Amino acid sequence: MESMGKFLALIGAVLLLMGIIMMLFEKLPLGLGKLPGDIVIKRDNFTFYFPLATSLLLSLILTLILNLLFRK
Repeated sequence: MESMGKFLALIGAVLLLMGIIMMLFEKLPLGLGKLPGDIVIKRDNFTFYFPLATSLLLSLILTLILNLLFRK
C-alpha cells in the first residue's frame, strides 16, 4: 500500500504542477493555443477546442530538448 500512496502523491504533484503551468502559460504573449492549425468549434452553448498545431510544436520543442539532454 505504501508504494501505491507514493504513486498517487506523485500523480497529484504532477497534476498540480501542470495546472499551475497552464494558468501562467496563458498569460504569456507567445500565441500558443491560438496558432492557425488549432481547431475551435463554437456552437450556441458548446465550445470544442483541440490545440493540434500547439501540441505538435510543443512536442517538437520538447523532443529536441530531451534529445540534447540525454545524448550520450
